[in-house]
Amino acid sequence: MVGPAGEQVGEVRVEDALRLAQEADLDLVEVAPGANPPVARLMDYGKYKYEANLKAREARKNQANTVQKEIRMGLKIDKHDYETKRRNVEKFLSGGDKVKVQLRFRGREQSRPEMGVRLLERLAEDVSEYGFVESRPRQDGRNMVMVFGPHKKKAQAMAEARKRRSDAEKAAAKAKDEKSQPANGSDDAS
Repeated sequence: MVGPAGEQVGEVRVEDALRLAQEADLDLVEVAPGANPPVARLMDYGKYKYEANLKAREARKNQANTVQKEIRMGLKIDKHDYETKRRNVEKFLSGGDKVKVQLRFRGREQSRPEMGVRLLERLAEDVSEYGFVESRPRQDGRNMVMVFGPHKKKAQAMAEARKRRSDAEKAAAKAKDEKSQPANGSDDAS
């Protein structure tokens, strides 16, 4: 038997263990039924279950699933449109998601895949600060596909975003307090 503080009590008869548990206002929980002799522990089982649920909830909160986002564009993309797509790729990568960039070829464009490779390589160079090339450009029928992976993991990105949000809330609360204090101070002075 194991005591409430984790100390070894030794082999105890079941009746004595139940009596000890009742005196200490604790539960007798069998923790290793397969052992010879079986191991039981004195503990507050309700508190144990509550703490286990808290740990599980915290683990779920910190768990993050990486999603693969997809960006599509054409070979004759305009400069402004390209910049918009690039910003979206950066946003997804900084959020910890993978990004699949799909370049569509239309008509005669299919005979010039090197232009598509150049465009995707330029995009890779532009977003190298946020992610890396997971798979090089490859032709897939009328499309050319390239996959980017983020430098940071999704959980890390989520933790940073949570920290930024809490820091912003603290700063807003502090600014609100400072704003209300001079009004109260000026009333006292008059």
